[in-house]
Amino acid sequence: MPAYIIAMVNIKDPQKYQEYAKRAGPANAKHGSRFLVRGGKKHTLEGDIPFERIVVSEFPDVEAAKKFYNSPEYQEARKHRQGACDFHMVVVEGTS
Repeated sequence: MPAYIIAMVNIKDPQKYQEYAKRAGPANAKHGSRFLVRGGKKHTLEGDIPFERIVVSEFPDVEAAKKFYNSPEYQEARKHRQGACDFHMVVVEGTS
């Protein structure tokens, strides 16, 4: 069953965040992921979504998403993100 990592971000330091993004993309691909949404323009339909950037990555399953998150490649990328943004991430099971 597919799984989706959803990240919601408010960037404080664009230059530092760019270093994270350069590393996170290849780490995603290595773990069988593909980006479905990567910071496109959003149009709020209801409620308050206080994040300027939303990223959605599709993985083969929850275990693949967790392996990506805990991988040395992503943990290295994550170091470049710290202090560069407010960041929230969740993995959600999809439907078959």
